[in-house]
Amino acid sequence: MDDNGDREAKYSRRRVEEAQTMWLKQERAALYKKVTAILQKEEEERTQDEKDVLQGCSEVADEVSKRLKRQQQLKSRVEEVEDPPHTLEEKCRLLAAAIEKSTSLVVYTGAGISTAARIPDYRGPNGVWTLLQQGKDVGNHDLSLAEPTLTHMALSQLYHCGRLKHIVSQNCDGLHLRSGLPKKSLSEVHGNMYLEVCRSCKPPREYLRLFDVTERTARFNHKTGRLCHKCGEPLQDTIVHFGERGSLQWPLNWHATTNAARTADVILCLGSSLKVLKKYPWLWCMDMPVKKRPLLYIVNLQWTPKDDQATLKINGRCDDVFLKVMSHLKIAVPLYNRLADPIFSHATPLHPSELRTTSRPFLQAEPIKSQVEESQGVVKEEAKVALGELSTDLNATYLPWSGLLLSQGAFVKQDHNYCAVQDGKFECHFCSISFSSAECQFYLRKELTEKAILSELSSEEEENSDEGTSNTKKSANPGWFGKGYRKTCKSKKRKLT
Repeated sequence: MDDNGDREAKYSRRRVEEAQTMWLKQERAALYKKVTAILQKEEEERTQDEKDVLQGCSEVADEVSKRLKRQQQLKSRVEEVEDPPHTLEEKCRLLAAAIEKSTSLVVYTGAGISTAARIPDYRGPNGVWTLLQQGKDVGNHDLSLAEPTLTHMALSQLYHCGRLKHIVSQNCDGLHLRSGLPKKSLSEVHGNMYLEVCRSCKPPREYLRLFDVTERTARFNHKTGRLCHKCGEPLQDTIVHFGERGSLQWPLNWHATTNAARTADVILCLGSSLKVLKKYPWLWCMDMPVKKRPLLYIVNLQWTPKDDQATLKINGRCDDVFLKVMSHLKIAVPLYNRLADPIFSHATPLHPSELRTTSRPFLQAEPIKSQVEESQGVVKEEAKVALGELSTDLNATYLPWSGLLLSQGAFVKQDHNYCAVQDGKFECHFCSISFSSAECQFYLRKELTEKAILSELSSEEEENSDEGTSNTKKSANPGWFGKGYRKTCKSKKRKLT
């Protein structure tokens, strides 16, 4: 009986203690709520009783005040702010002077330079991550419809004029490469949506395509469903998701990035929040004396963690800024021309047996013309991407797949200065004409082997895939859009449960 009595007394004391703790928490929460409501009022609007409450709990008032200030600061950091026209003009003049004076200019670019191409950014008011955090649909964004913007073409022109040394891009849209920037002077540190690679080949064998290769891929799952034409091993995309560490030489090109940052005298950041790039100390030369570090210039509509260290911060849209900067430099910016786009000369076409591995539209060198527009000689600007015309001059090796080819109607045929193999040697006619270089400056166009290269998908998987796609509408978004964010959310929910 004594043991039972002691046990009941112990449980009773515990219940009382828990009730007291809960009551104190509720009382403290009510006090915080009351103080917060008072502090959100203007000082002249507060009553004497409210002032007495603040004086009676000064510690709580200070804590709540700091919390409100922090919330306001975080809110202001995500707001997009544009400089007044006269201020923007003066800042662009200063940036142009810095570029003209620079002997080793390095540019870091983010999603902000591609918004003019109708590609959404990530952390803006309508960015991909922002919408996902709010539980909203990101919509459909077919990145294959995008073309290099004025900023892309301006940077390419600066490179060809000898004023720009290297570009480090966080974008996967491949627009820098398509603007005519050679791969050796470009580091696409998060990958390229048009590039798939065979890691089994030594060195890795890259295949540049005319379509988004990330349709079937995700974080920690990079197989594209196609096989290497040389060794037969699975091809993988080059995208580096959140939580992953990229190890490919191309298109990441980290070695050139490090060397460029070490020798830079000016670093220009365009359209990037720098929340990811700030974690790479070798990009900022923080181990160097302050006076020997490169000057930092930032162009972005939102706050960045590097604003305090910047020589100049320009709050403006990249295209607007570079239109003024190039005018001050007296350098003409060429318009984007699809006929001069390197991707069409260097992309490796799909083997007919591989056509089933993608449903993405193929880039086409010429915009499509309707029958009415053809008679009037007017090009339809909206339709700039389409499935290519059926090629009829296929090798006899492809005959067994002629039925598959006809059903797909997606084999791209273009007349361009292709990379070619002659007498066992690679010759790039495009680079020979455009760069006066016998060596290819982009990605060599691979020759299709005579043996049939089937995709990784088995017939059963293909049937299941067809059944799934017939019931659900396919998104036009690239395979890497938002997947890193969603997987992170799922793992967090799993841990909580």
